[in-house]
Amino acid sequence: MISIKSVAQIDKMKRAGEIVALTHELMKKNVCDGVTTKELDKIAEEFIRSKGAIPSFKNYNGYPASICASINDVVIHGIPGNTKLKNGDIVGIDIGAYIDGYHGDSANTYGVGDISKEAADLIEATKGGFEEGIKMAVEGNRIGDISSAIQKYVESKGYSIVREFVGHGVGEKMHEDPEVPNYGKAGHGPRLCSGMTIAVEPMVNAGRRNVLLLDDDWTVVTEDGSLSAHYEHSIAITKNEPVLLTVCR
Repeated sequence: MISIKSVAQIDKMKRAGEIVALTHELMKKNVCDGVTTKELDKIAEEFIRSKGAIPSFKNYNGYPASICASINDVVIHGIPGNTKLKNGDIVGIDIGAYIDGYHGDSANTYGVGDISKEAADLIEATKGGFEEGIKMAVEGNRIGDISSAIQKYVESKGYSIVREFVGHGVGEKMHEDPEVPNYGKAGHGPRLCSGMTIAVEPMVNAGRRNVLLLDDDWTVVTEDGSLSAHYEHSIAITKNEPVLLTVCR
């Protein structure tokens, strides 16, 4: 069942979303050559808790950390550990925060030091796919309109869309209905209504779209070893432009 939020509920989601956004600002400052993803996780968790919130991901279905840190060919759900980031890497960091009954959820891919043009272009195309998708995120359109816009943009740039993992509704639960694929046909899927809150999150590979799940049952990597990027915001549907919930205010 798709949940429709009131203005008051969306305001609570904005509070959770701002904590997520501020945590991303911290990540941006701390992503550097030599830092471990475990250190980034510690910084993020301490900050989220200092704001009176709880990391949404910690212990979610057994997930052991507060952020996901996905390096280079890791698509999503990279578990923070002792791996040190190095110059030229890219790292997708996914962050969730829960406060006052609601979640915020957002991801961004960061370059470490000097990255290649290939990596920079991939990151830009992934963000561009998100931006094209949310142009369609208005009342009266359908989920497929968002999905189709993302797919067309990303594939026009020569990249591939991961299909095994999708965006989702977000609110009182971190994952709610409806699913929000990053591929599909315009005019299909649930109709968008004011008060719907969804997380739109393109996952884009430089090579083929195929992915593999590693033995830890969390880490997802590109099958061909190519780079992957991830970009996500939680948004609220309105009669006009969508409202970004996971931004600083």
